[in-house]
Amino acid sequence: MTSFPDWPVPDDDVLEALRACYADGSWGKYEGAYVGHLRERLAADHDVPFALTCGSGTFAVELALRALGVGPGDEVALAAYDYPGNFLGVHAVGAHPVLVDLDAAGWQMSLESLREAVGPATRAVIASHLHGGLVPMRELTEFAAGRGLRVIEDAAQCPGAVVQGRRAGTWGDIGVLSFGGSKLLSAGRGGAILTRHADVHQRARLAQHRGNVVCPLSELQAAVLLPQLDKLDDRNEKRLRNVRFLAARLDGVPGLRLFGGQPADSRPGYYKVGFQFDEAAFGLTRARFVAALRAAGVAFDEGFRALHAGRSASRYRKGGDLTEADRAHRGTVVLHHPVLLGSEADVEEIAAAVRGVRANAAFLQ
Repeated sequence: MTSFPDWPVPDDDVLEALRACYADGSWGKYEGAYVGHLRERLAADHDVPFALTCGSGTFAVELALRALGVGPGDEVALAAYDYPGNFLGVHAVGAHPVLVDLDAAGWQMSLESLREAVGPATRAVIASHLHGGLVPMRELTEFAAGRGLRVIEDAAQCPGAVVQGRRAGTWGDIGVLSFGGSKLLSAGRGGAILTRHADVHQRARLAQHRGNVVCPLSELQAAVLLPQLDKLDDRNEKRLRNVRFLAARLDGVPGLRLFGGQPADSRPGYYKVGFQFDEAAFGLTRARFVAALRAAGVAFDEGFRALHAGRSASRYRKGGDLTEADRAHRGTVVLHHPVLLGSEADVEEIAAAVRGVRANAAFLQ
């Protein structure tokens, strides 16, 4: 491969939506034809009565916490390996994060560790589906209901995914979506929350209004998201086929394992394809692995920094041992999604590049 695939991809339907938004003047209005339609589509597609749009997925998490009444003196449990904006969103409402370890197979939130981490001040849980992995939401929500905890399901990386028979983002009290410029549904910026609860929806609306809408999604952004929603399921299916093909082509490469442990009756979504990388088994440091693949034109990156890495211990409570989160901090590598809409030949080039780096590991030290 000689370059990274562009994202978003050219799309005649998006172009037509832009033209229509210009022609009817919605692009310059507070309220036009598109934001309301997008909310209705999101609610219908996720089989929930309420959807509320906003300016980013990061703000959507904060809005969700406020809508659930989380504030000073409360604790919020989340995986110790997660998007850093979720950690900061907890602090934004005056609450305190409780960091939970991961399961070994898929490096998603461990329910066993969550059970040990919850304390008397814990009010809510943020469960994020990351890098093609899925948290078992049926078991998580059953546990949360028994302990009086509210659940925010962060589906920012996997719109359209299915978790144990239901759309990602519909298991918790609130689901979160993101429409950032690199996301599967892209509007440059933007986000949304989903909920079945009328009171939660009303509190979110009130939290967003301060004389005007704070951090809104624009009519122009909503216009370009609507045609992408029409194509989301087909595109997710193609991404899934290509990930399975890639996994088969990389089978047997030492030190590189696709995130596993998916719950039954589930279909993951792939914004990033997550791999557990073992430097000793592969024969190369993670940094050199990523650099070599990027030099070959393959969009591999290191994963997130663990939330407890480099932060003062006063900013969180450690909910038990974080062994797997430490491993994820050191050993996650991710492949960016645009190539997954390509052909099997494109995916074969990725596999060949990885195998080539492995074969030449001794020379790349």
